[in-house]
Amino acid sequence: MDTPPDDPVPARKLAKLVFCPRSFWLEVVAGEWDESAETLAGTRAHKRVDRGGRPLPEPDALPDELASLRSVEVAAPEEGLSCRTDVLEVDDGAVVPVEYKRGDAPGEERASGGVWPSDRVQVGAQSLALRARGYEVTRAVVWYAGSCRRVEVPIDDALVDEVRATVHEARRVRALTIAPPPLDDSPKCHRCSLAAVCLPDETRLLQHLSASEAPDEVSLEAAEATATTGGAAPETVSVSRGAKVPVRRLVPAVDERLPLYLTTQGATVHRRGECLEVRSPEGETSTVRLREVSQVVVLGSVQLSPAVLQELCSRGIPVSLCSSHGWFYGTVGNLAEKNVHLRVAQFATAADRALRLPFARSFVEGKILNARTLLRRNGGEDMLPTLDALRGLAQKASRSADEESLLGVEGTAAALYFERFGALLAPPEDGDGAFGFDERNRRPPRDPVNAMLSFGYAMLTREVKVALASVGLDPLVGLFHRLRPGRASLALDLMEEFRPLVVDSVVLLAVNTGELRAGHFRRSAGACSLTDDGRRTFIAAYERRMTTEVRHPIFRYAVSYRRVLEVQARLLGRALSGEVPAYPPFRTR
Repeated sequence: MDTPPDDPVPARKLAKLVFCPRSFWLEVVAGEWDESAETLAGTRAHKRVDRGGRPLPEPDALPDELASLRSVEVAAPEEGLSCRTDVLEVDDGAVVPVEYKRGDAPGEERASGGVWPSDRVQVGAQSLALRARGYEVTRAVVWYAGSCRRVEVPIDDALVDEVRATVHEARRVRALTIAPPPLDDSPKCHRCSLAAVCLPDETRLLQHLSASEAPDEVSLEAAEATATTGGAAPETVSVSRGAKVPVRRLVPAVDERLPLYLTTQGATVHRRGECLEVRSPEGETSTVRLREVSQVVVLGSVQLSPAVLQELCSRGIPVSLCSSHGWFYGTVGNLAEKNVHLRVAQFATAADRALRLPFARSFVEGKILNARTLLRRNGGEDMLPTLDALRGLAQKASRSADEESLLGVEGTAAALYFERFGALLAPPEDGDGAFGFDERNRRPPRDPVNAMLSFGYAMLTREVKVALASVGLDPLVGLFHRLRPGRASLALDLMEEFRPLVVDSVVLLAVNTGELRAGHFRRSAGACSLTDDGRRTFIAAYERRMTTEVRHPIFRYAVSYRRVLEVQARLLGRALSGEVPAYPPFRTR
């Protein structure tokens, strides 16, 4: 079904379509957006012209003398267009739209008329909209701030036809339920702010790794094994005999923004310009710059002013509300507005046992193999029987015929893993002997190790929920964990493969190095929990782990665990939408 004709396409979105149809779809249909150095520089370049000015006079009331108007909005429903010109110059009864661009003008050999094709279509669309309102427009101007160059664009019949054809194409692409294919090794990807959202090379690689009957195709497991051996990362990953797919580093290794944890009970948070001011009950204040915050995590009784919440929502910074012990209550933000088509595909898969079983197998297999890796890295030779058993259970999980047998395999593997987990705990010799571990217990945890595991899993669940929601998925509708009111089943699914890699590793390190001690815990009525100081210490250790860089087993570039969560959430979305053939769990060796 095409987009209704009364739903105009903004001229700047047409420029995005000419630049890359996939980027256009992600921004317009999926609601994705991410700032980059180039977009921020573009905002600075537009700062002066975006202030606005006098309203645009009617065509018969234009001044005779040279004048200019800033930030003029024009709508032309009959052409299916809307636009806002940066500057509109009036010259001898005609108008000249002027578009400001932060970058350099192209060379004459690279673009027609000395402007980029996307810029040509954008000013052409502005001119067509102005003509529809009765204004005379014969030329437009693109100002390239990087080159300090003003380039004129004649508005001729060829450009008008090109704009109308682009509007038609924009409506076609906007009606798609799956994003157009990524560009093939295009240099545009390095300039695109949505490269980490698009994952062009990753998507193309997984598409090449699709299940095929061709004898020269290699399996996903074989490709992963190839990608995790050897020395420095190559520029390409072998996919089939004689074929190579380049995987460029387009995903930033570490997010320069970090979560802001608010743990002081009774604290208040206010906005002060471009900063957040956190004030303790004792009157002590600390300041955090908004542009350095990726998300806000509220643990317990902390008050955020309405101005703070509004600013965080407008910037797309989610606010997670938790109990003082880490129990997740919910998220404040506009994340649910993204990619409704993806949620439709998710719900359809979740409702079909045959469709969701392959996803469940991947989640469980990834969890078992990563648990095996943790035991192998930290245990001795006496772990060999357990490692062999876990390998067999992983293979059994990958071949499970139904969800019930898969659930049994997962339970057996978890019991076997935690049976040996306690042997990995070796507190320092001067420790206090408070960290014995016999079994996994919860609700409530009864010993310090289980208290850390429960708190860590709660933190990881919150992190995965935010990652899933930011992609457009519903964290409540799972593919392995059964639906239950108030349970984030899909978040529990995706976090399975990360439990041993993140939380269990943090607990081992915190205990074995003496970072957390008996004084960091309190016991009451058979339950054990972290003290305020203990929670802060554990959060610091958790954050160090989340910012640790690890080499992705398939794509071979190094990214932080927090980035890996985002990448895996996006790959899950690609698999649910059918863009890639299967979900590849994250596995370390």
